[in-house]
Amino acid sequence: MRVSVVIPTHNEAQSIGRVLADLPADIVAEVLVVDSNSTDGTPEIASKMGARVLHEPRRGYGRACLTGLAGASSPDIVVFLDGDYSDRPDELPLLLTPIIDGRADITLGSRLGKQSIHGALPWHQVFGNRLAASLIRLLYGLEISDLGPFRAGRADILRALALEETTYGWAVEMILKGARAGFRVVEVPVSYYPRIGKSKISGTLKGTVGAAWFILSLIVRYYFRHRRAGTPRPA
Repeated sequence: MRVSVVIPTHNEAQSIGRVLADLPADIVAEVLVVDSNSTDGTPEIASKMGARVLHEPRRGYGRACLTGLAGASSPDIVVFLDGDYSDRPDELPLLLTPIIDGRADITLGSRLGKQSIHGALPWHQVFGNRLAASLIRLLYGLEISDLGPFRAGRADILRALALEETTYGWAVEMILKGARAGFRVVEVPVSYYPRIGKSKISGTLKGTVGAAWFILSLIVRYYFRHRRAGTPRPA
């Protein structure tokens, strides 16, 4: 299996070196750092450490992930990982194993099911993630507990989903479209630690509230949009 890793970045010079150093070299075929106008030397550090740097001037987490997916060189599996070192890159095999074994099409790293340092995930993020996960279980019948950014998927399926969200709603869109299409979305526990640097979303009250509202409304809107269209729900 050819594995490509996509890492969206914006001013992650303090952490990107540690992220890249911890990726298991015997598993990963290529690393794509998709950088959005960093001014702290992030792309230069990534390039020196062997990553292929893609410059994406348009802001948006989803846009960076889509750019990385489009730029990956013939992968079988694509992994998405944040550049802040909150997830542990050496746990990548945990996400790959269910896919390689044929038990999953998409895997999600749950930050709530393994080792987590106290305070690594702020209480309002825990609450918001549990609320969103509960709504997805209710409306889509998919048993998940978290909407974490550390995830992997078969490249052909990710492209078939025709993902288009350009903001933080992209991560939710993958789950919703995957569930609706009947693909096997499997959650695996991963460790989670305090990020290096300040979060661009959860680091501010405005960012946290805005992200929560957008994600929850997206879950509901997507459900009723496809219900009206008569899209069958997988068993």
